[in-house]
Amino acid sequence: MFDGIAANIIKIIEKSLLTIIAFLTVVATVQEIILIYNIGTINLADLLLLFIYTEVLGMIGVFYTSNRIPITLPLFIAMTAISRLIILQGKGMDASTLLYEAGAILIIALACLAVRYRPSRSYHYQNEDDSK
Repeated sequence: MFDGIAANIIKIIEKSLLTIIAFLTVVATVQEIILIYNIGTINLADLLLLFIYTEVLGMIGVFYTSNRIPITLPLFIAMTAISRLIILQGKGMDASTLLYEAGAILIIALACLAVRYRPSRSYHYQNEDDSK
């Protein structure tokens, strides 16, 4: 009985936090669009930031429809964020830093491939409904 109550409380907190994150992401998106409008120019870094916001909202949408977050979505967000970092650092950055950041993107991309092409025999976590 206590496990059911605790699980429901955790689910409510989780959904509440995701709602707050979605709302704040929309606010940040509007702020970024206003900033772009006021400056009058659009940079690639701005577009990547808007793309990150879109991916976050998409990830939240997927969670609300399926109650799961595919591991590839946060990985895509991480690759986009590192790409944005590379662009923001500009041409004057140290070459070794660029190699490390590019290597991080490559490792994340390989992780996406590994997750996407996992063996068909994988572990299945038992739901509460499956155990009854």
